[in-house]
Amino acid sequence: MIPRYRAFLLAVLSIPGVAAVGALAAGIALLPDRADAAIKCSGRYQIVRGEALSTPYCNDNYLATVAREYGFRYSAAAVRNNPNAKREVCRFVGHDSRVQDLCLGETLGGRGGFRF
Repeated sequence: MIPRYRAFLLAVLSIPGVAAVGALAAGIALLPDRADAAIKCSGRYQIVRGEALSTPYCNDNYLATVAREYGFRYSAAAVRNNPNAKREVCRFVGHDSRVQDLCLGETLGGRGGFRF
């Protein structure tokens, strides 16, 4: 009589067992490498399931794009990750109608600058 573990090994390593393992390996190989998880922005809006959604990530990307049009050399990551960079950009390009609402909380004193 063959012990149970040997019978199991013989069943797995038989021709149908090898074919099943091969089919499983081929199925795994055909799966996509990874999900397409990149954030897609259209202007200042993020595209989520085909709908445009206003998000801080895309707003900051858009603010950096407008700032580069004015000659600033800030990347979108710098505007996103550095509040002082965002404040500086808003101070100089916040008058642009495309980004006025993005810079509302970043300007220091409204139209008149500092008020003492």
